[in-house]
Amino acid sequence: MSYVNGKDVLPPGLLEELQGYIQGELLYIPKKAEERVRWGENSGSRQEIAARNEEIFCSHSSGCSVNELQKRYHLSEESIRKIISKMRQTRLAMNR
Repeated sequence: MSYVNGKDVLPPGLLEELQGYIQGELLYIPKKAEERVRWGENSGSRQEIAARNEEIFCSHSSGCSVNELQKRYHLSEESIRKIISKMRQTRLAMNR
């Protein structure tokens, strides 16, 4: 994200209108909702975490204990249990 001077990109009338609300301050104008990407989509983190969670669920389903998974993935017991629970719910919903 870079700084852009309003007088360089906004029509004079709109600039005057905005100056009635704010002057000399930085103003963030968010992207339109349909143009936003969700967290991790650009970097690939979302897919990496989904793959990791799938591995955790499959390992647990194959008999791996929560304690073993904690050590392998360096996550808390609560995090491992949440992942397993969420994956189980997702699978049940898909099978309906």
